[in-house]
Formats: sequence, structure tokens, C-alpha cells
Amino acid sequence: MPLPEIDALVFDVLGTLVDEPAGIRAGIADLAPSLDDLAVEELLRLWQRHIDSEQRHILEGGRPYIASDGLDREAAQLVADAAGVGDPAAVDALARSGRRLPAWPDTVSGLSRLAERFPLIGLSNASRSALLGLNAHAGLRWHQVLSAEDALSYKPDPSVYALAVAVAGVPPQRLLMVAAHAWDLRAARNLGLRTAYIGRPVGDPPASSDRFDLHAKDLADLAEQLGSD
Repeated sequence: MPLPEIDALVFDVLGTLVDEPAGIRAGIADLAPSLDDLAVEELLRLWQRHIDSEQRHILEGGRPYIASDGLDREAAQLVADAAGVGDPAAVDALARSGRRLPAWPDTVSGLSRLAERFPLIGLSNASRSALLGLNAHAGLRWHQVLSAEDALSYKPDPSVYALAVAVAGVPPQRLLMVAAHAWDLRAARNLGLRTAYIGRPVGDPPASSDRFDLHAKDLADLAEQLGSD
């Protein structure tokens, strides 16, 4: 159903618009080409566990804020050590693999279609410099892109969503947060934003208790539900 009261769309990036695991997986395969698929998946999980746990420690006050570039570098070193790779240049390349994430097939056309009607705001835990490379690589179209780095925190900290509210200059209920992660939408909803869940293979699906405003299978479906041309 159209939501005419929405003034702008706020998009999560990692997982929602780009396939983050695929990009990191490719970086690990480049780091150690002799690894089989099972070994690559194990190292991918090592990477993901480190990023998730360290972001959580930062949110809980267990360590000072460090931007995503630093966490990626830590994760890359852990993966390289586990794979037995000691080449610093190879570790650096893996640390930057988060800037080479492929867009989902519907992302570029979907953003272009939605941008004809709504201002689009990207809101990501990725650093400012990482977003520059990622946006260029994946061909993402924005009117504004914001990094959690500007709040010196990570989602789901309310201060990160407040960045989008401040930039839009409208009440939060006139913004629609679009994400493939239910935890992301819950936090946005708690700040008053409207919410739209996009189904992705790597996302965090809603629980039975979640009540999001929209559910869409992809960006084309979201555009249809919003009534865009």
C-alpha cells in the first residue's frame, strides 16, 4: 500500500544492497587459492564472528570506538594467520575486500527507480572511506550516504539512526528505513522511523512478533508497494 507521508528512504547497505559475505569470501579465496570451499567458509565465519563481537564490545563500552576499516584489518589478520599466510600485501588486500562487495541483481535498477520519487539516504556501519569505494564498485546511487563513523558508534545505537533524521530534516516517522536485518529495523522503529523489510539470503529475518510497515521480496517489489512509477 502506498505511504504518501514518507519523505525519504533510508537504506542499510551491507547485506541489504550488497552481498557482503560473497565479497569477503572472494577476498579469502584470493588470499589463499589452495583452500577448498569448506575452509573458505570456516574462515568467513571467523571474520564475521570477529566483526560482530568487536562491534558489540564497542557498543557495550568494552573498547574505544574504532572505525570499520580497523576492524576489517583485525579480521583480515586473524584469517591470514589461520590460513598460514604471512604476506602483508595479501593481508592488506583482504582487509579492503569489504570495498569490493557485489550488488544484488535488483539493487542498481531498484535504487534508480526509487530515486525518481524519493530522496535516498544510505546509512551504514561501514566507514566513510569504505563507503566511497563500495559505492563506486557496486554502482550504488544515493542523494546522501552516511556512515556510523559520524556518530562514533555502530548500529543499532540510536545515535546512528539520528544521523539520517538530522540530515533529512523531517520527523522520524516521515522516513522509511529499509533493511534486510530485523535487528536494524527494530532499532530504527524504536527511534520512530517507519520500517520496510527486504528479504535477502544473508539477512536477519523478522520474528513472529515483529511488526514492520512493509515486507518486500526485493527493491522492485518495494517500489511497487510505494507506488513509484
